[in-house]
Amino acid sequence: MSGEPTSRSVLIVGAGCYGLSTALHLLRRGYKDVTILDRAEHLPAQDAASTDINKIVRSCYNDIFYTKLAREAISAWKSGEWDGCYHESGAVTLCTDYQRDTSYLNDIDINSPLPDSVSVCERYPSALRESSSLGTLSSASGFFNKIGGWAEAERAVKIALDKVKSLGANVTPGKTVTSLVKDGGRTSGVICSDGTTYRADVVVLALGAWSSSAVPELKLDERCLAAGQTVATVQLEPEEFLHYKDCPVTLDFRTGFYVFPPTSQGVVKFAIHSAGYTNSIVPSHADDQRAISTPRTVLSHNEDGLRIPATAAKQLRMYLAEVYPELAKKPFLNTRMCWYTDSPDGNWVIGYYPNDAGLVLATGGSGHGFKFLPTIGAIVADALEHKLDDATKARFAVDRGIVPGNSDRAAYYAVLPQELDVTQLWGARDLAGMWEVLYLLISTLGCPGLIQW
Repeated sequence: MSGEPTSRSVLIVGAGCYGLSTALHLLRRGYKDVTILDRAEHLPAQDAASTDINKIVRSCYNDIFYTKLAREAISAWKSGEWDGCYHESGAVTLCTDYQRDTSYLNDIDINSPLPDSVSVCERYPSALRESSSLGTLSSASGFFNKIGGWAEAERAVKIALDKVKSLGANVTPGKTVTSLVKDGGRTSGVICSDGTTYRADVVVLALGAWSSSAVPELKLDERCLAAGQTVATVQLEPEEFLHYKDCPVTLDFRTGFYVFPPTSQGVVKFAIHSAGYTNSIVPSHADDQRAISTPRTVLSHNEDGLRIPATAAKQLRMYLAEVYPELAKKPFLNTRMCWYTDSPDGNWVIGYYPNDAGLVLATGGSGHGFKFLPTIGAIVADALEHKLDDATKARFAVDRGIVPGNSDRAAYYAVLPQELDVTQLWGARDLAGMWEVLYLLISTLGCPGLIQW
């Protein structure tokens, strides 16, 4: 093997945000032999966290390290390379005084303080305020991040996929990795469930929420937890779209609730990022009986994989009513469990696996990785080439010492995730008939308490 880094063959497992961005940056650095494998038969994988209608893009963090990275990512989103996937709607962040003081000050030149609910409401279209279509926002305070908004997630992933193919990457779908090939303790390839083996000088595992369950031999489950987050959408009528199209993203750090402006198709997505839900099972290919949280999705459980906990459905509607009460009266269009890869401290897991010069990890997005799609691959490439500075290397190391909750989501991580009760899951179809009855009651009897359903 030549000493030139770009002469090495690289095998990337996972064609999501981290995997594609890594491939893109390696190819642009001159790597010629880059292969990407993914378990899904069709790409982008329908159940990947990055295969979504939209994701928040923001630069407000209470850790200035991520603020700087986010600014770089936003500049890349604006470069024109991403075909207008980025929409700079601005973002209203509702938070405690502590969060406002840190996140706001870290980005002070592009933030505006919102000291009370009146100033918060002024960031929304006047038509909503004047028509009582804007909620109380819980008498909130926070700040407005004018350089931020949202990105069309699935379309951006498709663009990245096309880019890496055009640059010469070999992309092979339908390959589920079950174990690693080792030569003298060093990873030199992977074995797939169909018996095929792929070898490379360096293997990069970018498995997202499957990081722990796909290769249980690495025992990553204490560092990379698959946590399901609840998501729902509603469909706007054309006249409603005109009223809401200029709204900012709304993100409430106190509860984890967030809601987007409508897409061009009039779909409004809203979700709750919390400690989430686990789905603990013993992987069929594991060498022990250790249960590992594993995504339960539309690909593993068909339509049942799109259902969300009944209690979460209530919370989603209740929180939506605090921002857009009229939209909270609409039936859900779709529901989904979006599976993230949470690390205990909210930092990513990027770098060589301990004592293995052939294996690089690129995971641990912790619910804030997608906005870095244009740039995060450069960090992974630097890790692969041993170019990370010591502080960054230590921050992302899989064997780092971790202080739980050391992030602007500390309130979420202070609560343990709940095990998913599959007997209490509801989907949009399950709720449809019930919602027709409840909506009639709300409309005729005026029962605001029912809105939470």
